[in-house]
Amino acid sequence: MSGTAPRLAGSLLLVLAAGASALGAAGSVQAQPGPRGTAVRPLGQIVPAPAQVSPAGGPFTLTPSARIRVEGDARGTRQVGTYLAGLLRPSTGYALPVVEDRGHGTKGGHDIRLALTPASGGLGTEGYRLDSGPDGVTLTARTSAGLFHGVQTLRQLLPAPVEKRTRQSGPWQIAGGSITDVPRYAYRGAMLDVSRHFFTAAQVEKYIDQLALYKINELHLHLSDDQGWRIAIASWPRLAPYGGSTEVGGGTGGYYTKAQYAQIVAYAASRHLEVVPEIDMPSHTNAALASYARLNCDGVAPPLYTGTEVGFSSLCVPKDVTYAFVDDVIRELAAITPGRYLHIGGDEAQSTSQADYVSFMNRAQAVVQKYGKTVMGWHQITSARPVAGAVAEYWGYDDTGAAERAQVAAAAKNGTRIVLAPADRSYLDMKYDENTELGQDWAGTVEVNRSYDWDPGTYLAGAGVPSSAVIGVEAPLWTETIVTNDDIEAMAFPRLPGIAELGWSPESTHDWNTYKVRLAAQGPRLTALGVDFYHSPLVDWPADT
Repeated sequence: MSGTAPRLAGSLLLVLAAGASALGAAGSVQAQPGPRGTAVRPLGQIVPAPAQVSPAGGPFTLTPSARIRVEGDARGTRQVGTYLAGLLRPSTGYALPVVEDRGHGTKGGHDIRLALTPASGGLGTEGYRLDSGPDGVTLTARTSAGLFHGVQTLRQLLPAPVEKRTRQSGPWQIAGGSITDVPRYAYRGAMLDVSRHFFTAAQVEKYIDQLALYKINELHLHLSDDQGWRIAIASWPRLAPYGGSTEVGGGTGGYYTKAQYAQIVAYAASRHLEVVPEIDMPSHTNAALASYARLNCDGVAPPLYTGTEVGFSSLCVPKDVTYAFVDDVIRELAAITPGRYLHIGGDEAQSTSQADYVSFMNRAQAVVQKYGKTVMGWHQITSARPVAGAVAEYWGYDDTGAAERAQVAAAAKNGTRIVLAPADRSYLDMKYDENTELGQDWAGTVEVNRSYDWDPGTYLAGAGVPSSAVIGVEAPLWTETIVTNDDIEAMAFPRLPGIAELGWSPESTHDWNTYKVRLAAQGPRLTALGVDFYHSPLVDWPADT
């Protein structure tokens, strides 16, 4: 790629010019000198953009004698310290022992210090403060989740080769100054559809690690659909082995045992993500209907389905066995899901009358509440009667009708909370352009700028949805055409980081021209991580990506 140096210089000038609005301090992007004339990454050059950046003083240099000091013996703090050491040891070659900080914050030693201080004002449950200088780096937070998010900032401030799993040459420096950072929204999600194509626990865990880098905190797993049932249910034992035996195109499919699902949940928790399981109903249920004839109104099981059409299947709303089934599935899934939410789908119920849909959703929501979970569903649940505290996930797009948006607004005004996942903005399975090999285009093509350049706080304001009803954003990835982790990466990156920024960063930082410079700087990091990302022509990627 020719002309890289001039483009990068121009990009840095763009950030400098817009630093006050994009990064909270005009000087926050000024590069600091390192040894032998090398430049240190600007303090604010990360994704998501921090809330407040204050450059000051000289940089911190990680040395072979450095330690990771954790304050006290809090288990969560030590876990974050151990995680950080695991990130840094392979590339630096340093021992980086994790030790208890018994000096109560004393400086010196060129160490990295993690301090859990519950009294830290203004940081909330996920915020953190990073202080960097020649004497060391200190991360402070009220919770271990805040420390973990701070670690993601710390690693992005280090040179990109720190992500490699083999020893690299330094220097390993972090610019001097402080970052104080809190998320804009509590819900920052990514959805992975494991029903259209199945992904093993190990494959899901790989995606979890990639999500964590960008401070995503919710993993929505789409566990059932017409093409496959992916979770073992003891009281309906044929669901997973038979209903999960295929996928789009007729592959062998697969499913998670309860132990494997628990493994995913635990791994996500170790990265401070909450798992949101989804059992889609009353439509998108052919895999269940094929597994048990008695779930069908006519008592006849349909064949397994490997196509991609939607809206043709439905649970039998009048039958009592339907609600025994729903109760059993939700009871067993709730028992192995420590998170708050249980998603019951509810979209594209084209084979269910509206009266039956309302009747079914009333009963299904009551079951979710019965087992102590918060109801979550696609925004079509607002056409029924969402229960108190329910969350509706909006996947409409620019062409969604006014009546449907008004229905969502009415529910929001009545207390229903909204997660935004507009299909023509945040659906990661939409093609980037007409030449994209993978993905779909029913919601149009979605380039990187389109996925980033919208404001969750005002997106549905014209329809009457109050900004206070919006609790966050989500980036769904449907897998009709997605088969491998490489496919996931090609469609998720680089759009996912931008949607993560919409969920984390204050609205005042939102600017495409400065964001694309910070996104370009992520290219070498993604390359070092082995992520097969789409090189959007709208971004001036460095030549080494």
